[in-house]
Amino acid sequence: MKSTELLAPLVCLSMLAVPSAGAATLEGQRFDDHTRVADSELLLNGLGVRAVFIIKGYVAGLYLDRKAATLQEATAMPGPKRLQLRMLLNVGPEEFNKALVAGIRKNASEAELLALNERIGQLERTISAFGPTVRGDVINIDYVPEQGTTLAVNGAVKGPAIAGADFYHAVLGIFVGERPVDARLKKGLLGQ
Repeated sequence: MKSTELLAPLVCLSMLAVPSAGAATLEGQRFDDHTRVADSELLLNGLGVRAVFIIKGYVAGLYLDRKAATLQEATAMPGPKRLQLRMLLNVGPEEFNKALVAGIRKNASEAELLALNERIGQLERTISAFGPTVRGDVINIDYVPEQGTTLAVNGAVKGPAIAGADFYHAVLGIFVGERPVDARLKKGLLGQ
C-alpha cells in the first residue's frame, strides 16, 4: 500500500475530530462560544472539569458579558451570567446540596453567611425538588439582575428565582472563589 493511500483516511479522520467553529469541547461535552440569557449575548469565558481522583463529576462552562480572569472581575460585570454544568455521572439531590452549600460556606464570611442563610435554604429546597441528576443532564445556574438566580435542568426552570447579586456571587465563589471546589476547574473557568 502506498503512503498516500494510508494518509488519505487519516486526514479525513482528523478533520472529523476538529470541533466546529463557534464551539468548545471538553470530555466530549460541547459548549457554544456564545449563549443568550435574558436577551443578553454572553461569551464562553472558560471550561473546566470537576474531578476527584479519577472520577469526573461534570464539565462546567462560565458565560459572561466579556472575559474575566478573577472572581472579582466576573462579579463586577453588570448584567446576566450563566454557569452551565453538564453532568458526567448520576448525583442525588442530597449530594448536590451538600457540595454546593459546603462550597458557599467555605468561601463566604460569617456576616455573608448570615445574610445568605435563608436563600441557601431556598437553594436546598429547589435542588431537593428537582431530584437526582443523571449523566447527560444540563444544569444552568443563571443570574439576571431584575430576577435573581434561577436553576434550570435540561431547559426547565426549577423553583422560584433566588434574589440578590450577592447570592449569585456566593455561588460563583464555589467554582472560582479563593477556596474553590477544584483548583483545576477554577483555572479552566477563568480561561487560564
